[in-house]
Amino acid sequence: MNLRLTSCTVRNWEWRDRDAIVRYGNNRKVSINLRDRFPYPYTARDARNWLDMVVDTKPATNFAIDIAGEAVGGIGFTPRNDVERRSAEIGYWLGEQFWGRGIATEALIAVTEYAFANFDLCRLYAHVFDWNPASARVLEKAGYEFEGRLKKSVTKDGQTIDQLMYAIIREKE
Repeated sequence: MNLRLTSCTVRNWEWRDRDAIVRYGNNRKVSINLRDRFPYPYTARDARNWLDMVVDTKPATNFAIDIAGEAVGGIGFTPRNDVERRSAEIGYWLGEQFWGRGIATEALIAVTEYAFANFDLCRLYAHVFDWNPASARVLEKAGYEFEGRLKKSVTKDGQTIDQLMYAIIREKE
């Protein structure tokens, strides 16, 4: 996939992205808002392991957020299975230097549209750590609705905190 948007391009991950992932992902302010599988410090080995999983994967569900030919973040969704097979969890991250410019919102809107157009999904959802109102705002601006608070549902950085649940529903069945 290669979607040229106003503020960025959303494209498939490539092997050349390894150094950029480390450059932008090795930031405590980024990792603190993500699952523990996105480590800190973030090393070249972590980036290589990530790229091993996503480069050439079909169908593609994980993408680089590219600015000026460089991967400065990532966005993707994980289709669920069994009784949740028409739902997918979506997530994203962006290098700190690019926060506050509408890039994550624009990428989220594009990937949401892509997921609904190319997969048999009726629901995309995201969990946001309670201490991250900026990410909640990204979801709201992209049309996701707040569905609830999952009290004390995650432990991150030694703290057990709430998560906020956001979702968007495709009305067309």
